[in-house]
Amino acid sequence: MTHSYKISDMTCNGCRAQVEQKLNEISGVVKATVNLEEKEASIQMEEHLAIETLQQALPEKYTITPKAEKNIFSDGITNAVTDEKGELQQLIPLFLIFGYISIASVLLNYDPWQTDSFMLDFMGLFYIVFSFFKMLDLKGFPQSFAMYDPLAKIIPAYGWIYPFIETALGILFLMRIQIELALITTIIVLGITTIGVTRSLIGKKTIQCACLGTALKLPMTKATFIENSVMLVMSIYMLITMSV
Repeated sequence: MTHSYKISDMTCNGCRAQVEQKLNEISGVVKATVNLEEKEASIQMEEHLAIETLQQALPEKYTITPKAEKNIFSDGITNAVTDEKGELQQLIPLFLIFGYISIASVLLNYDPWQTDSFMLDFMGLFYIVFSFFKMLDLKGFPQSFAMYDPLAKIIPAYGWIYPFIETALGILFLMRIQIELALITTIIVLGITTIGVTRSLIGKKTIQCACLGTALKLPMTKATFIENSVMLVMSIYMLITMSV
């Protein structure tokens, strides 16, 4: 069943991410989604949880109260199809950006075609574009990122500097500067993130993907894993070709 609640004192995407994380960590919660604009939380539960249980899981500054609602019970296949369609619709911005980056990289290298150059431009544009979206909410990004990145969980400062790392890597690839260093850094950085993404997918935890920052609300899905994997494969391939 799914219940709706009002949550007071959320002022930014960082607050939203924190509340969503705390709610999703509660035993018995299947999925919790928080809407900053409406100051609301939609919580799918295995069985009804007392409001006191929800309140205790949140920091003191937030107050959660029930909202008049209709309970929504899972009806198996119908809900599964609906959720899948909604998830795909949410991922449209990611697919569009990936498509534009791919087309731009092809146009830059189609005559004459150069595979290595295409990959460097693709990775450079990938980092520049994705870091741009992270920069839109530097305050809220670290908390969202720490929800699944293992290193960001241990070292909060890593979440703050991550967008700048991506920007630097993008410049190195596009300017063809210290390519080998940029490739090794990419493998390390995205390798760590991919481990966190894989854990989240295996654990079937529904959290927000911070790949495009917090400006766009994207769910953590297999698409996120594939996106990271493409970059990792390209980096490994480039390192091998450079060493031959």
